[in-house]
Amino acid sequence: MSNRIGGFKVVGRIQRRSWNGITADLTQVECAAYAGGHYVAQDPRLFILLEADGDGRPLVKMSANGLATPQDTERRPISYVPAGMDLWVDVIGVQSMRHLDIHFDREIILQRLGNEIDPRRLDDPNLLFGEPRILALGQLIAAECANPEPLHDLYGDGLALGLIINALKVGRSEPRQRSALASWQLRRVLDFLEANCLRNVRLEELSSLAGLSQSHFSHAFKRSTGVATHQWQTKLRIRKAQDMLRCDSAALSEVATLTGFADQAHFTRTFRRLTGTTPAHWRKANR
Repeated sequence: MSNRIGGFKVVGRIQRRSWNGITADLTQVECAAYAGGHYVAQDPRLFILLEADGDGRPLVKMSANGLATPQDTERRPISYVPAGMDLWVDVIGVQSMRHLDIHFDREIILQRLGNEIDPRRLDDPNLLFGEPRILALGQLIAAECANPEPLHDLYGDGLALGLIINALKVGRSEPRQRSALASWQLRRVLDFLEANCLRNVRLEELSSLAGLSQSHFSHAFKRSTGVATHQWQTKLRIRKAQDMLRCDSAALSEVATLTGFADQAHFTRTFRRLTGTTPAHWRKANR
């Protein structure tokens, strides 16, 4: 990021979390009598002012040309700044503030959302506006950034992607019939899953093998197989577990670990759901 800004002093450390093309920075700063300047961001960015202390009601001015009216941050704490936009910022009457910055990779977000979003929407700035849902999501993301024991990545990723969808006003498109995977795509993906089913296979790996967006691939895979990719992978793991149960005397806890399950209880629940019996009973009946 190219910038010429001054008057801000970071208090403590920036608390950062990253999820699948999205990075969230939670920052506390002290502001001098004049704080502001000019910068250009390399990636699209959402700025959310969570708290501000100062004399009277703190005001912030943001613009693409340095000419703008200062805005009340209590009512308008959110800004969306496109990549490459020249942004001028002036902070007035603020002594300290806590803010959240959501940066995201344009191409990854476009791939994740597939045809649900017009790419040109990412080029439209929206400076200093209010939206309760975005602010609520921002508070939850900030809490996760500050959490010394972060929750599963899907939690933060879901919040951050939801915030971006809200800010860019990505609506639900009309459902349309998706085509299945071509035979070569399906064979390549199934072979990859077979070879890698004991580890966590990411959707972006599979969609890349098929040469499709993640959204398109998910629909096409389910249309081809009748199940989602994680369900297919779970069935492969159970099949591997059955081979182990049939051929050796490893403890059930060891089989669970070797086939990628969180613990023996998780393994037993999943095995019973897919086979109708427990691993112990299945082993006894098939040896």
